[in-house]
Amino acid sequence: MPTVLVVDDQVLIRAGLAALLRAAPGIDVIGEAADGEAAVRLAATGRPEVILMDIRMPGTDGITAIERILAEADDPPPRVIVLTTFDLDEYVYAALRVGACGFLLKDTPPERLLAAVGTVASGDMLFAPSVTRRLIEAYVPSPGPVVATGAATESLTPRECEVLRLVGTGLSNTEIAERLVLSTATVKTHLNRTMTKLALSSRAQAVVLAYETGLVVPGPSRPPW
Repeated sequence: MPTVLVVDDQVLIRAGLAALLRAAPGIDVIGEAADGEAAVRLAATGRPEVILMDIRMPGTDGITAIERILAEADDPPPRVIVLTTFDLDEYVYAALRVGACGFLLKDTPPERLLAAVGTVASGDMLFAPSVTRRLIEAYVPSPGPVVATGAATESLTPRECEVLRLVGTGLSNTEIAERLVLSTATVKTHLNRTMTKLALSSRAQAVVLAYETGLVVPGPSRPPW
């Protein structure tokens, strides 16, 4: 049963989300927070597996709250789903950059919301890679020569860099295994080591880093997703 924390500064939205989740079998809502500070406190005490996080809140915003929660969390960290009004949004990009697993529009149908909670709780990606790609390509800065040559990735082995690059192009672990003629378990091991070395909290965050370091370059020359 996934445990969930709901964070939104609008009481009607927050209460509605919490009521929907509480009515669903197999989901346990451990708390509600009206701002980022309260979210950080409740995440530390309640240790939810999934957090539904509004981005734009007064005081401590959702991005800052995500960063603090993940920095202070025990392993495994909570899986954060960002709640937003606009999908291609620089705030959503910033949230993925600090470790959110994905995002949902606030007008998402109830069944989609419930499915999303189950998806991220099981460790899977929330949405199609093409959605992440469109968002990242809209806001990722062009990597400079120092970044592209790799201060961020210098701790990685060549194989780990290659796995990270292929994750950035949107391939699944199974597809990467086929591409590199490895077992899926070996690919997962390389990715887990990469994420540990780079202190990454989610696959979406790994995709962002692959773009920002120049391992993946925006444009039509990339392999299709």
